[in-house]
Amino acid sequence: MRNIFIILTFIITGLVSAVMIGFDMDSIQTTKDYDDEQEGLDEQIIIRFSHVVAKNTPKGRTAQRFAELVEDKTNGKVKVHIFPNATLYNDTNEWEAIQNGNVEMIAPATAKLTDRFPTWQVLDLPFAFPTQQAVVAAYEGEIGQTLMEELNGTNVKGMTFWYNNFKQITNQTRPILQPSDFNRLHFRVMPSPVIEEQYDQLNASTSTLPFNKTYRNLEVNFVDGQENTVSNIYTKKFYQHQKYMTISNHAYLGYGVLINREFWDSLSNEVQLSIKDAMQEATEWGRRHSIEMNDKDIRELKLLKTIDIHILSTEERDQWKKALKPVYEKITPIVGNNLMDEIYRIQEEYAY
Repeated sequence: MRNIFIILTFIITGLVSAVMIGFDMDSIQTTKDYDDEQEGLDEQIIIRFSHVVAKNTPKGRTAQRFAELVEDKTNGKVKVHIFPNATLYNDTNEWEAIQNGNVEMIAPATAKLTDRFPTWQVLDLPFAFPTQQAVVAAYEGEIGQTLMEELNGTNVKGMTFWYNNFKQITNQTRPILQPSDFNRLHFRVMPSPVIEEQYDQLNASTSTLPFNKTYRNLEVNFVDGQENTVSNIYTKKFYQHQKYMTISNHAYLGYGVLINREFWDSLSNEVQLSIKDAMQEATEWGRRHSIEMNDKDIRELKLLKTIDIHILSTEERDQWKKALKPVYEKITPIVGNNLMDEIYRIQEEYAY
């Protein structure tokens, strides 16, 4: 009994001491390690950049270069997350995605804006640009400025134009040398009325298909052929289901680089200036390297020896131009005389 009394006395004394002195809760809490990498994450700006082509193409590599430059010029405050190969959005829904702010940036082929902005068709005219320099004159001159102004009034701001290269013709049926060789063939094209009109003049039919669906439609022979740059033909392996390629340089494939306007307006002047600087440097880098990339890919195609490649002669090229001249007459009322006059001026200045 005496032992029980001693034990109870000890317990009561301990409890009273705890109440009087207090528990040192800090001493029993686990110390939380400080992670300096998390500092400032709530202030970091993320740009989601969606596009539809492969990483190792002119657009894919220029986008990566842009991302690197933005991060460098903002000291990591702004990061560009790139989503290639239509992993987020494809040709048919990327415009709505940027309008709604589901992504901050896209870079669609110029042809893919023609359904909303018909004047953009001027860039898809057959044989509009005789040389690479002529394309630069259009993109960075009066034509480019006028087309970007067409975006005013939307929630999308035009940043600049990016470069790929001239388009070529591929098909599974026969070599295409003369305009008559197009007769009754079926081609995948981008959604541009002027491109569809081009094939109408050549007595060929067309289907408008998203870029990421092109390979499958070539594989199952839904279409006979398509038009694209060498870099896209090679990286997407269209040559696996196409027997013939014509190096025609009949039109140019470039991209409008667009950003969500509400997002852009939310940025500080300092951040906007850094992004503009990065965009200018990336654009110049892409213009130089796009030619190299396409040249490299045509060499790779020749080494594969799986596709027959024909380069249009001057005489054949003139025949194509003559057959496609009515396209200019049909597009002028839509595009307007001012832009058409500028096209003619550029053609004359850079003729070869």
